Amino acid sequence: MKARKIVEEMDSYVPGKSQDEIAQDFGLKKEDIIKLGSNENPWGPSPKAMEAVAKEIAAINRYPESQLGELVSEIAKYSGVDDSQVIIGGDGADEIIDVLAKTFIDEGDEFIVPLPSYMYYEYLLKQYGANPVYARWDVEKNELCVDSIYDAITEKTKMIFLCSPNNPNGTLIDREVFIDIASKNPDILIVIDEAYFEYAEVTNKDLINEFDNIFIIRTFSKVLGLAGMRIGYGLACSQIIEYMHRIKPVFSLTKLSFVAALNTLRDTEYIENSIKKGIESRQFLYDEISKIDGLFVYPSKSNYMLINIKETGFTAAELALELMKKGIIVRDCTSFKGLDEFWIRISICTLEEDKKFIEILKEVLE
Repeated sequence: MKARKIVEEMDSYVPGKSQDEIAQDFGLKKEDIIKLGSNENPWGPSPKAMEAVAKEIAAINRYPESQLGELVSEIAKYSGVDDSQVIIGGDGADEIIDVLAKTFIDEGDEFIVPLPSYMYYEYLLKQYGANPVYARWDVEKNELCVDSIYDAITEKTKMIFLCSPNNPNGTLIDREVFIDIASKNPDILIVIDEAYFEYAEVTNKDLINEFDNIFIIRTFSKVLGLAGMRIGYGLACSQIIEYMHRIKPVFSLTKLSFVAALNTLRDTEYIENSIKKGIESRQFLYDEISKIDGLFVYPSKSNYMLINIKETGFTAAELALELMKKGIIVRDCTSFKGLDEFWIRISICTLEEDKKFIEILKEVLE
């Protein structure tokens, strides 16, 4: 059986090693491994979410909710938008991106991604015959090169992906940039990825009331502590949401994900603490790494930060391996288009884990 041409041409997405694999490869205890590579919430999920999931387990022989009305209302309340402006995905933000592509992309369309940025946009949209066109982040200045966005726009451009804070450098894009691009290009969908907006304490969600070509992506995987439940959502004008619901799978959110998401949003104390502890961890890591010779760390508005290690004599792959041997997982950013082999990304952990990481990092670099 012959696969589609695009499938034959694509490389498979290869995730990083699991804690189990690392424990086995290096003779470590799984519980001693510290994960700083996946931008997760290290403090675990909401206790209210865990309690709700436990109660719901007996009902998993039944199909999940199809309309998701109760959760839609909670997300709308949390986001400060109308119910009609919300769509929920059951494979995290990735399903939202996938549904966007299935709704709006025709073969031969183009989409713009400034590099470096989250590469899964490209992985998903290329499956539908869309072609990536690259703009750029000025890595030295640590800012988006806005002119490169305009230079990349053609008559085939259908979407522009702008991640804010951007992954992997944690830098915000100025609100006026979104307004300018959206107002000058009414036929192009401006997709603003706000997966980490809670840590930045900045959002552009009100722009969906001003522009019908702005779409905002969010997730429950970061501050809300539900990465394992795979829940994402999108915010946009009602017409875009209605189009997407025509395409979106009906039962993509499981019963357990539904109750976990619902009860997390109702646990405001948990959310506030997650943000507070995340920002404290980020600041501690930034301050400590800034003191280490040979490292240059970017200030971040997210729960991760980008580090240039060129002056250490290690490549990212080499340093990541040495840290992995000692039970520390960091993100080797060599695979990020727009970066060379001398960048790693780390994410927040508990303060105890942060201190252990700094201690081991210094030890490896000596």
